Amino acid sequence: MKKIVTISALSLMFVSCGTKTSPATEQITTLPIAGTWQLISGTTIEKGDTTVTWYTKNLSFIKIINDSHFAFLKHDLKKGKDSTVAFGAGGGPYTLKDSTYTEHLEYCSDREWEGNDFSFTVTVKNDTLIQQGIEKVENAGINRLNIEKYVRLKK
Repeated sequence: MKKIVTISALSLMFVSCGTKTSPATEQITTLPIAGTWQLISGTTIEKGDTTVTWYTKNLSFIKIINDSHFAFLKHDLKKGKDSTVAFGAGGGPYTLKDSTYTEHLEYCSDREWEGNDFSFTVTVKNDTLIQQGIEKVENAGINRLNIEKYVRLKK
């Protein structure tokens, strides 16, 4: 009888000492956001006005996400040769907890945005990432809901 109790206790101890994944690994496994993403559309709602921007016509916008940082790049598709001239870039560290993705914008071509945190709810389905949340930059007078739809770029 002592032998059975000892074997049972040892078995339980070995099972409870199994490999555990770190929270960061679990996040990537449950919500695969790492990669390069092409922004397809952006919708902002501010003071009751809705603006939809299609990033497939005159603009190109990508977001690159690794295991600790994000970066984004935006530019016009006319190479700055007409009135659609545009360039923007930024990046910094981020956190991901469940479906809450929070960017800390450490670098930005629009310097008023630097130093702000932006929390979004993200969903990933197949090769599509949708993020939505409030963008608030007090010193720039910005307080709006931002909804962005991205498609994962293939290697």
